[in-house]
Amino acid sequence: MAVSIAPYCLSFSQQTCHSNYISKHIALSKYRRDIRRGCLRRPQILPSTLGDAVGLRVFVLSDLHTDYTENMEWVKCLPTVRYKNDILIVAGDVAETYKNFIVTMSLLKDRFEHVLYVPGNHDLWCRHEGEIYLDSHQKLKKLLDTCRGLGVQTSPMVLDGLGIIPLFSWYHESFDREEEITSIHVLPLEMACKDFKACKWSKELSNGDISLALYFDAMNEKNQSVIKEIQNTCNQIITFSHFVPRQELCPEKRMLFYPKLPKIIGSDCLEFRIRSIHGVEGSPSACHVFGHTHFCWDSVLHGIRYVQAPLAYPRERKRRMNGGDKWLPFCVYSNGKFSDRLSPCYWSDYYSTNPRTPHNTQLAPWVARFYNQT
Repeated sequence: MAVSIAPYCLSFSQQTCHSNYISKHIALSKYRRDIRRGCLRRPQILPSTLGDAVGLRVFVLSDLHTDYTENMEWVKCLPTVRYKNDILIVAGDVAETYKNFIVTMSLLKDRFEHVLYVPGNHDLWCRHEGEIYLDSHQKLKKLLDTCRGLGVQTSPMVLDGLGIIPLFSWYHESFDREEEITSIHVLPLEMACKDFKACKWSKELSNGDISLALYFDAMNEKNQSVIKEIQNTCNQIITFSHFVPRQELCPEKRMLFYPKLPKIIGSDCLEFRIRSIHGVEGSPSACHVFGHTHFCWDSVLHGIRYVQAPLAYPRERKRRMNGGDKWLPFCVYSNGKFSDRLSPCYWSDYYSTNPRTPHNTQLAPWVARFYNQT
């Protein structure tokens, strides 16, 4: 099996004198050679067959990261007429800087009739901004105010009988309940994840516990009356978040170059809220869109369809780790029905035929090579 992802929110130590670094560097060099030889390239994902249909169309996209010049150019190259009557759901991580955020969202709003958005972790970083923001609270308010000014929706809405509900969220470590990988040494979260330094929160909130997840989840309470109305009047509902609602929507730890990744991706509060909207058993008319991990995903779990369609980093697209970019934005809904599933969609395809075995802690071959093990 040939798979690859370098967790995008990670920053590994640059101390070349450290033996672990040296072994990782050697393994990574071998890994990159494999990529250059074409051993790990994945097929291009095919565009949705509903992309050219008539009627109400909903497109989805996450993790634009337009601080990368290539990604900003990708946004600028989106057709200016094709999507004029359509809806775009943006599931977070638009840009790290406010300047790039407002440029990106303006471009998207010029191209789509309706744009809906929820913030991701990169959107709330407070570095490279001088003294503009005291903390991430202030930046969050600034981004939401900017969205209102641009006509970008951050609250639930109904269009042609379809309910669309943004859900604010954050991750917590206890989201990860699967067995730990202990055969290798990996950096602690505080060193590996830039959020711990780039985001600045008030003292009572922390990335190290559930407080931030509860704080963001509480932001959804103000929309409860609108959500109830949508539940009572809409036959089809799309919810969306930046973070991951279920651990099954991420590969097992032994498959990951950073096995601690599940601790910084998702929230139990989020899944509970999704089920409160779509129902415990879900339904064929229930869909949730998410982002954050840069894994393309399209699967049904307990009656709800979960979709991730990330633009991701330029290096990931070049290796087709996200399936390329020709299929984006992905049309998930058109003319009263949901689209066929993403195809090929590597990890959700894999788990559709292979059971999840989180008790198995034997490293996948590519991970073992990465850590210079045999």
